[in-house]
Amino acid sequence: MELRDHMRILRDSWILIVAATCQAVSAASVFSIVQTPTSSTTSKAVVLTESGGTTSDLVQGAKFAVARVKTYARLATTPLVLLPVIESLDLRSTAVELAKRIAVSAPLDTSIRDISVTDTDPVRAAEIANAVAQSLADEVKKVEQPDDPTAASPVKLPRVQVATVPTSTVSPNVPLHFAWGALVGLALSVGLAVLRETLDTRIRTQRDVEQITDVPVIGGILFHPKAIERPLIVHVDPRSSRAESFRTLRTNLQYLDVERADRSFVITSSIGSEGKSTTSANLAISLADSGARVLLVDADLRRPRVADYMNIEGGVGLTDVLIGRAALSDVIQPWGRGQLFVLLAGHIPPNPSEMLGSSRMKQVIEDFNRTFDVVIFDSPPLLPVTDAAILAKSVGVAILIVAAGRTQKAQLKGAIAALASVGAPSTASS
Repeated sequence: MELRDHMRILRDSWILIVAATCQAVSAASVFSIVQTPTSSTTSKAVVLTESGGTTSDLVQGAKFAVARVKTYARLATTPLVLLPVIESLDLRSTAVELAKRIAVSAPLDTSIRDISVTDTDPVRAAEIANAVAQSLADEVKKVEQPDDPTAASPVKLPRVQVATVPTSTVSPNVPLHFAWGALVGLALSVGLAVLRETLDTRIRTQRDVEQITDVPVIGGILFHPKAIERPLIVHVDPRSSRAESFRTLRTNLQYLDVERADRSFVITSSIGSEGKSTTSANLAISLADSGARVLLVDADLRRPRVADYMNIEGGVGLTDVLIGRAALSDVIQPWGRGQLFVLLAGHIPPNPSEMLGSSRMKQVIEDFNRTFDVVIFDSPPLLPVTDAAILAKSVGVAILIVAAGRTQKAQLKGAIAALASVGAPSTASS
């Protein structure tokens, strides 16, 4: 998947991405609201040791102090230190519970240790921090007391910073929660959009067609929401973008298989309702507008639609010619003011495939090629029945209509395989 594919996914799924991101931010907001605000404050103390006046004594004393800091950091959260704090402040918690709200740290290679306390009451947080610092200093003095009770302790922990009452809270961190919510929501929504695109087997772009087959794509027809109400857009609204796309398809068709003398084409699709009949009619009108003598043949002998689109009586047509009931000159009808002629399907027979593959049909096709500049056959879809494949073998070229967002990739592969099985060359239009 290339960068432009990812950009297309983001463009097509922007509503999902925005909605998921907003929901994640909303969840982060609720989380921040339900949390109890807490404050944090810090008391700082320095480990001092008594040493001689020589440089060597000073260096050894400094190393000793740094080494002792780690020990005292662990000592600060023990019941030995915390129980006196609980008693002096009359706290309703155990030493284990209080230890969870205390964090003791020491900057690297220094003899300073920080005692940070977090509490829902900012005043109580400051009182606990100072009390823990004092209790730790008292316990260190006892631990480091020499055997001689009259001698002073060689280690002292004077406070260099008294914990003050904090004026702001540290939790909930609303901006951080919003940022995390937006980031998580964005990541999940983008991942979901990519996953949905990966699992989606429908054909949506020309690139999807090109990844499936080497069959050339000769054009793309713009979608219009009122295409069902106005199928003959080239006739009804010739200046529209959709009508222009049919004229572009007409131009590209002129360069298709230029060495082939006969200009007859079978228009079909993988499944029904992909727009093959409307494409056949509009393409025939566009070709006739360019001055060509065009015949539009409704070769869908199962569900003919051309009569309804062209508003022509469909009592007789192709089937009547094939069984010898009528002559071509009697059933071919002119349409519009140009050189467009229409041959409808006629009565629906019980054996459409056999009729389209008959020797009589091949003779009729030869007559069409001698009489008209271009012949367009509207045929049934390829996957449900074999009619279009049989007709394409006799005509020579099939144009496969692919409905974006409807046709499955497997269906397109099956349709191309059906044409290849009878040796009919094909091209695609989406």
